[in-house]
Amino acid sequence: MLKKIRAKEFHARGHAFAIVASQYNARYVDSMLEAAQSAFKRAGAKQVEVVRVPGAYEIPVVAARLARTALRSSALIDSPPLSAIICLGVILRGETVHAAHIGEAVSRALMEIQLRFEVPIVHEVLLLENEAQARVRCLDRKHNRGAEAAQTALTMAGVMGRLRSGLPAAPELA
Repeated sequence: MLKKIRAKEFHARGHAFAIVASQYNARYVDSMLEAAQSAFKRAGAKQVEVVRVPGAYEIPVVAARLARTALRSSALIDSPPLSAIICLGVILRGETVHAAHIGEAVSRALMEIQLRFEVPIVHEVLLLENEAQARVRCLDRKHNRGAEAAQTALTMAGVMGRLRSGLPAAPELA
């Protein structure tokens, strides 16, 4: 069952984020992107870089570059490393298995990137059966996965920040 997004109070001070968003199925992805940006704005995020790519399959290479570059550049200049990267895309199943192959490849790659670079990757590259599912998950304010992705990114920024500083994860997340 699809859960309603519950707005929570988050603070983004001292954190930097990136969003990699597909241009394919733009109607749905743009709505998720707007919802994520609104959630970051409400949390006070000052640094949110948005990178657009042609389709879902191109998302992992950009996410990997952002994760790698963020680790290097934060050591060289006085800016926070990326606290999380959100990946947004919509893949609609068709008559062939192509969509499933794209979805599996993207999922596997995003998991490997976050483990390799220890930067949380919020995976909202949705593999959906039809446009009705896309409308609910991307256009409906109560269920918009972009807003949920931003909340996850903000939560993970806090968890990883605590772990990097030698503190345990927040009790409610431990």
